[in-house]
Amino acid sequence: MPQAVLALGLAAVTVSGAVWYLPALADLRAGADRPVSRRGAATACVSGWTTSGIVAALLLVSRSWWTPCAAAVAGAVVTVGLRARAAVQRRRETRESARGWAELGRAQQGPGPARARTVVALLIGLGPAAAVVALGAVVVPEPTADRWPVAFLPAAVVGLSLAAAVAYLRMTRSAHRRRPGTVARRR
Repeated sequence: MPQAVLALGLAAVTVSGAVWYLPALADLRAGADRPVSRRGAATACVSGWTTSGIVAALLLVSRSWWTPCAAAVAGAVVTVGLRARAAVQRRRETRESARGWAELGRAQQGPGPARARTVVALLIGLGPAAAVVALGAVVVPEPTADRWPVAFLPAAVVGLSLAAAVAYLRMTRSAHRRRPGTVARRR
């Protein structure tokens, strides 16, 4: 009698496992629309739940424990093997996808947004720094009236650095828009 109770419990668990094996069956039915690794994982899922159903049936009809136990072990070995194979295939697909994206990224290299921001920040930051150094070197030691026209030199340096920053930023943005495969964003 304990085998019948165990068979009933295992059958109930197998039926409630539909939340896993029905989507797996849908993946298998989709065929080539799904990646190979996903179909392999679906095969492992269906194999495991099928094993559960077979063991439940064997528990009802068999008088010994050996037959259901042997079926359970064989099914577990097959399921684990299929799942391991699917995991290896998934790693292969991930590496292949990463390689493809890396090659795509190398084909479209140029002055990217991060580099453009760095150059613009340097140009904007070095302009005022050069102005302060020039002002300190020219005007502070001897603040005479004839040196004040030279004090306007730092303002010119700041203006030129800002103009260079804006020009560089525009150049990199227009180059990015012209590159094939990129989409210009509107702001």
